[in-house]
Order: sequence, then structure tokens, then C-alpha cells
Amino acid sequence: MSSKQRGLWFWISAWLPVAVGIAMIAIESTAAFGSDRTSHPLRWLVQLFFGQLSDTTWDLLHHYIRKSGHFLGYGALGLVWLRAWRMTLPGARFLSQAGLALLGTALVASWDEWHQTFLPNRTGSPWDVLLDCCGAAAMTGVVWLCLRCFRRAQPARIN
Repeated sequence: MSSKQRGLWFWISAWLPVAVGIAMIAIESTAAFGSDRTSHPLRWLVQLFFGQLSDTTWDLLHHYIRKSGHFLGYGALGLVWLRAWRMTLPGARFLSQAGLALLGTALVASWDEWHQTFLPNRTGSPWDVLLDCCGAAAMTGVVWLCLRCFRRAQPARIN
């Protein structure tokens, strides 16, 4: 489909998920989602299912929950970036589309961490940017593997 044939709905369907993903990251990047604010509700939820935890155990678990959120959240953002680029540039090689998706994710992650340095209860860390990019790269790698597997599994066409 040429760019002239692509209507407004095409562009909205391609890029709205990216905009929603970035908006979610921006909301989660506020002071309201600092570890001092998420600890109590998350601890209550975890203890509801698994029972009482010591403060030391909770602090470690809370850290891992938050870092898993980085990995999975930015993994999902990487996927919507990849989807948008695959729709927008259907003739491009997967590596180019994936590179653009990872670049977009890295830019958002960098902005997010930079923004957090200005908040009193948040800190910005280049390690979080690396973790975010690893999440996006891992999810992109899963897509690449699935595309390879399903491409091989398709039967030969008979003309």
C-alpha cells in the first residue's frame, strides 16, 4: 500500500499504540509512582496472597517488582514501536524496523530517567535505561524468533 493510499485510520492504528505507551510511561514517571508511594499498596497486595514479609524481604522484593516493571513495560513499548514501524515501512528489513523500535524505546527511556532527576522522590539512572532497552530488545528478539519459526512452518505454495 503506497503512502497516498493510506488514510487517516491507517496512521492512527499504526501510531496511537505508541502514543498511549509513551503516555503511560509519562504518567508512571511522576512522583505519584515513586517507590515511597508504591511500596505500601504493593506490599498489601503481595501479603494478601503470600502472608507477612519482613521489612528486609519486602524491600528486596519491592525492588525486583519495580525493576521487572521496567523490563516488561519497556518491552511492551518496544513491541508497539516495532509494530508501528512494520506497518509504516512494510518493505524494510526486520533489522531496520527493530533498530528504529529500539531507538524510539531508548529515547523514551532516556527522557523518563532524565525527567525523574527533577522529582524529589525519584532518581534517574542510566542502569534503568539499559534495563528498559534490554526489555525492548528481548521482546523484539521474541518477535524475530516467532517470525522465523512461523515462516518455516508454512507449507510451500502450489501454483
